[in-house]
Amino acid sequence: MDLTDALAAHRPADAHEAADLRQIVEFVGRHPDPFDRRIPEGHLTGSAIVVSPDGGRVLLLRHRKLQRWLQPGGHADPGETAGETVALREALEETGIAGLALHAGAPRPLDVDVHDIPARGGEPAHLHLDLRYLVLAPAEAALARSPMESDEVRWFGWDELGNLDLDAGLRRALGKTRAYL
Repeated sequence: MDLTDALAAHRPADAHEAADLRQIVEFVGRHPDPFDRRIPEGHLTGSAIVVSPDGGRVLLLRHRKLQRWLQPGGHADPGETAGETVALREALEETGIAGLALHAGAPRPLDVDVHDIPARGGEPAHLHLDLRYLVLAPAEAALARSPMESDEVRWFGWDELGNLDLDAGLRRALGKTRAYL
C-alpha cells in the first residue's frame, strides 16, 4: 500500500490525532518528497513502537537533545520514501537490535502525530509529521545505545510507564500498541 492509501485507511483514535492526520495528508499532497528535510515547514519522520516478543515490555530511549523518553525514530535518509523503512532503520540505529519486524496485524501506520521541533543551532523551528509503526523485537534482543542519539535505552513494563513524563501523543500510541498485543 502506498503512503496516500495508507493514510486514507488510517483511523485516528481521537480528535487530536484526526487533526494531525488531516495535516499530514495535506502536507503529503503538497510535497512530492514529504520526507525531504529541506522542506522549510517540516518533513515526515518514521518511528517504531518497539515491544518485546511476548508483548510485556516496550522499549524507550532517553533522547539526548530533548531530554525526554521517546520511541526510537527519526529522519529519512535520502531516497527513502516509506515510513516503515525509516522506522525500522532508525530503530536499529538507535537501539542496536537486529531483526526488528513490523507487527503483522497492526495498521500501518499505527499512529500519526505532528509535533514542533524547536530551533537549534543553524536549524530553524519546524514540524515533524511522524508516522508510527508497531514493531516486534526478536527474542533475547541485545541493546546497544547510540550515544549520538540517547543517554539511555531501556525496556519498560507497561505498569512503569505511568511514572514517566510522556507526551499525550506517545501515550496514545502506547495505548494502541497494547490493544494489538
